[in-house]
Amino acid sequence: MCGIAGFVDAHARDIALAVLVRMGDAMAYRGPDDSGVFVDPKSGLGLVHRRLAIVDLTSAGHQPMHSAMDRYVIVFNGEIYNHDALRAELDRAGLAPEWRGHSDTETLLRGFEVWGVEATLKRTVGMFAFALYEKETRRLILARDRMGEKPLYYGLSHGAFLFGSELKALRAHPRFEAAINRDALAGLLRRQYIDGPATIYEGIKKLEPGCILTLDVTTKTIQTTSYWSLGRAAEDGLNERFSGEDHDAIKAFEGLLTDAIGLQMMADVPVGAFLSGGIDSSLIVALMQRQSSRPVNSFTIGFEDDAFNEAHYARAVAKHLGTDHTEHYVTAREALDVIPTLPQLYDEPLADVSQIPTYLVSRLARRAVTVSLSGDAGDELFGGYTTYAHAARMMGLHAQIPDFLRPSIAGGLNKMSVLAGALGRSDFARKFGMSAHVLGAQTVSDVGHRLTDHWIGEAVPVIGITPLSFRPDLFSDLSMSALERMMVRDMATYLPDDILQKVDRAAMAVSLETRVPLLDHRIVEFALTLPMALRRREGTGKWIMRQLLDRYVPRSLVERPKKGFGVPLAAWLRGPLREWASDLLSPSALKRDGFFDHHAIARALDEHLSGRRDRHNDLWSVLVAQQWLNATRTTPIQGAP
Repeated sequence: MCGIAGFVDAHARDIALAVLVRMGDAMAYRGPDDSGVFVDPKSGLGLVHRRLAIVDLTSAGHQPMHSAMDRYVIVFNGEIYNHDALRAELDRAGLAPEWRGHSDTETLLRGFEVWGVEATLKRTVGMFAFALYEKETRRLILARDRMGEKPLYYGLSHGAFLFGSELKALRAHPRFEAAINRDALAGLLRRQYIDGPATIYEGIKKLEPGCILTLDVTTKTIQTTSYWSLGRAAEDGLNERFSGEDHDAIKAFEGLLTDAIGLQMMADVPVGAFLSGGIDSSLIVALMQRQSSRPVNSFTIGFEDDAFNEAHYARAVAKHLGTDHTEHYVTAREALDVIPTLPQLYDEPLADVSQIPTYLVSRLARRAVTVSLSGDAGDELFGGYTTYAHAARMMGLHAQIPDFLRPSIAGGLNKMSVLAGALGRSDFARKFGMSAHVLGAQTVSDVGHRLTDHWIGEAVPVIGITPLSFRPDLFSDLSMSALERMMVRDMATYLPDDILQKVDRAAMAVSLETRVPLLDHRIVEFALTLPMALRRREGTGKWIMRQLLDRYVPRSLVERPKKGFGVPLAAWLRGPLREWASDLLSPSALKRDGFFDHHAIARALDEHLSGRRDRHNDLWSVLVAQQWLNATRTTPIQGAP
């Protein structure tokens, strides 16, 4: 796990080294153990690497790394979990040179020389983002892992091609100057994250998961191809549906997950795991402990507010499994102290409030380990979100109501929402408002989109935007149910652009590598073959995960309503954060940059503070954006808290 960055800029030849150092220093926390640069003066190309040493801690793992035949030079972020198997394959074929060390980066480089870039990537099991320079042809190749675990940004600014693991690195280049993307701001308010490939800056993009971008440094032409796509995997899953019995599916899943976890436990530094006590993390830790000769290091945080606290559940699971468990009860003050650091943690606005506890549990884990496994992605792969159960009900209701009746029903629900708010019943106001919003959908597929929207029933309060339409159905050509399509869409959007970005930034801010066994692409592809009954059964998600976990942990320890991983933000905005929020959302503050409609936001703030409606999610996205805009305007965003 590291940080990478670089540029192609014919005007930067005389200052290339200084610029590269500055770009690397902007994200030094991603790689505190080592750094290095490479410059090709003829092409104006520069590469910088910040290293967090995980595999091969010696100088043989130093980057930028040159291939054995000196054809390539690479800066690499991530892990190739099956690199030992790839080495063995090269050795058996007599295609490997005398190895200089045992890093996965060296293995990858040799694979590129022997098999080519795309063929090598198709052989890999891992998470990664890298920049590879082919010296003779002067081609720069950027690539990202299949599911988007590792970030990679790129774009042109004043004639310079820039790229990096974080936007901070691009901002550190003297030719970076990009306008704020107002449509991205609108998407942030509607969805609480910015959909890729867009970013907060005009002209700067996220390289999409599973893609390879090739820049011809001489002609400046760019070509993008995909070596793996979720859409193709979903189509293959439909064509090759799992047809065995329940026990066959559970056995196959156990084998795949056990292998994935075994590969991801390999490191030359201490490894642990996040443990919330829920289905996903408990299953990961159980299979880790099964393969470990000593107690696994597990970590959880707790809160004094019972509505958000799951630490006692995690403690019970840890005791049953025999892990070396560490827990920390976070005070409200500790959590609140994270909020001012968010612009440094997230170099483009992200309004998922679980970013706060994610940072705190990462900080706790880093005191003992350098790598932590997590249970992320179980909900998307196996239908665990309560939203999916709600979606199934609302999709059925939507389909039963004739088209001509839906507008009048939605209008009636809107009136009930207003009345409930006036009576101080914010819970009913939100339910009626959301029901009206969902029933206003034109198609069943739109129901899934609308269930996760914010600022419902009103325009997104961003000035000067393109009218915000609902997202297109990315997988409309696949013959699957609307609910399954919603799950696949979440894997393609919400997972990389919210969940994985949140975890990457929170963990890397404290120099912690996180690994996600459920995103081993073999498990993703397997999940996509499963009929819905093996993922959701009798209204309950993650059926196959629950059946497997039953073999290791008593169901009584993990079976409970899902709480999520959050903080009492609604109460905080009416209490300790009230003055901070009111200052950021004051008419004068909002008018200064001219991004937000201060009238609409004032109404929302008043509704929330008065208790008429719970608007904390709507307001949080604006607060995060405002805080971020203030930080970028006053000082460059560099470094981590």
